[in-house]
Amino acid sequence: MAQSGSQEGPLLSGVALRYASALFEVAQEANSVDAVAADLDRLGLMVEGSDDFQRLIRSPAFTVEQQVNAISAILDKAGISGLAANFIRLVTSKRRLFVMPDMIRAFRDLVATSKGIVSAQVVLAEEPSDKVLTEIKAALRDVAKADVSLNVKIDPSLIGGLIVKMGSRMVDASVRTKLNSIRLAMKEVH
Repeated sequence: MAQSGSQEGPLLSGVALRYASALFEVAQEANSVDAVAADLDRLGLMVEGSDDFQRLIRSPAFTVEQQVNAISAILDKAGISGLAANFIRLVTSKRRLFVMPDMIRAFRDLVATSKGIVSAQVVLAEEPSDKVLTEIKAALRDVAKADVSLNVKIDPSLIGGLIVKMGSRMVDASVRTKLNSIRLAMKEVH
């Protein structure tokens, strides 16, 4: 059972990347990459901010027709049209709506790569000030030798410090990790 779960992640990533790549190519041809990215970002925020929306995209209990109707109403209300809306409707009709958050992330990564922007995920214990964000961005820009787009997540269990993931590199300077390593060292002493 665990084996199939571990294979599901890469499979979903492959599906998400294929759909996002196709949308990216079409958006480039139509000179509307930024507009599509803005629409997808808006939809992504809507998904993150609504348990009902998350249920709609993840629950197999909804029929394709129910999902298409609900998504169409959401797109209309949000003012999302054009390529992004057509893409989202296509994804919905193909029963791939549950992969939408991964598709949005994959599209965002393709846009960043095309613009020479390196994406970094930063996890902090609490909401950072603008000054702290600017300092983190400057430090990462120096390391990456490129503009950096930050994806900030808040995890109060970190207590303090931060975790930064940029590409395949990860730096864990969180207090939680330091405490865990101290606990482990103390257990080994006994």
